[in-house]
Amino acid sequence: MTKLISLTIGLALSASISAFAAVSPEQATVLGKSLTHIGAENSGNEDGSIPEWNGGLPIDAGIITNGFRQNPYADEKPIFVIDGKNHTQYQDNLSPGQVALFKRYPETFKMPVYVTHRSAGLPEFLISDIKTNALKTVLVEGGNGLENFKSAIPFPIPQNGLEVIWNHIARYRGGKSKRQTSTVTPQKNGDFVPTNLVESFSSADQLQDYDPAVSSNILFYYMSRTTEPARYAGNVLLVHETLNQVKEPRMAWFYNSGQRRVRRAPQVAYDSPAESTEGLKTADGLEIFNGSPDRYEWKLVGKREVYIPYNSYLAGSPTVDYKTLLKQGHLNPDYTRYELHRVWRWSLLSRMGNAIFMLSDTSSSMRILGQLRWRITTMDVAICGVLERRIFNIFMTLRPHIRRQR
Repeated sequence: MTKLISLTIGLALSASISAFAAVSPEQATVLGKSLTHIGAENSGNEDGSIPEWNGGLPIDAGIITNGFRQNPYADEKPIFVIDGKNHTQYQDNLSPGQVALFKRYPETFKMPVYVTHRSAGLPEFLISDIKTNALKTVLVEGGNGLENFKSAIPFPIPQNGLEVIWNHIARYRGGKSKRQTSTVTPQKNGDFVPTNLVESFSSADQLQDYDPAVSSNILFYYMSRTTEPARYAGNVLLVHETLNQVKEPRMAWFYNSGQRRVRRAPQVAYDSPAESTEGLKTADGLEIFNGSPDRYEWKLVGKREVYIPYNSYLAGSPTVDYKTLLKQGHLNPDYTRYELHRVWRWSLLSRMGNAIFMLSDTSSSMRILGQLRWRITTMDVAICGVLERRIFNIFMTLRPHIRRQR
């Protein structure tokens, strides 16, 4: 069982469907050479602070007990610490949300920066599927679905922001997984009541009764069961996530333990409030973004080197209790780890119908996505040009890759 801590602290794409095409065979030849097999830059950066990718963390690195990997970097110390006094020196490698935290909590918010380890990796059997995706996968239905897609990472050489978000939506999650998650909404004084869930995930082809004819439009299956607090315990959510959500919208069912009834749950989508998050998180906010991308205009900004949470084994350790980890306004910096990594940056504008939705300035957010994982690491949300919220993930490699069986 793995543990995940969830904290809630422009240029419109006007291209036609024909523009959402796969890359040419000539373009795809860079995969496995100047780019990794999933599209990250293979080489390190100019000053060596980001090393060359060497295949990722070995599967035998650190003992795994009850789903938790022993920290393979436990002996390392921070090379420096960014705080409220010196953060302006590192401004070029910080996100707007990080800068805002330094300004709001100048005495307590800190970012211990460690040597960078490019620990992300993928099993060998996925490499050929991803190469095939680069050549054949295309966006359909205005960018709201995929065709000719296999396994994971449809666009290792993305051409626009929409393809980048699809890499996050359809990234490799391990085939099957089970994890315990805790969601908290701390009060100003730091008090909180965690909502604990047990979540199960499975790709369609990992089910024993998998039938390609029946599951051709299914991306994955997801189920969550709430274990506490008592007023929510026993509630169950089941989701069938589809590849083409215009052709077949997400299918969801909710079991209410108090009523002992199962109902279809079409509200589990978009900006519907998520349970037990005090209105700070929406249905499409799980894993920072999920579901259909059709309500946003995506603008790819480009690549940048940013200090992001990475290899956060200490923060994810089962030996660290939540009261120790969660402090007023941010995580306890004694348990965090930041590394310098290349990331994709893109902004998005929410829209209503077919029009871009604007409030005075813009209602938008900036997302940062790690190259080696194709998972969003950070989202900074601005309303009317004012930064309102920052959401981030902490990453660690928890278990070896398991080869799928069919």
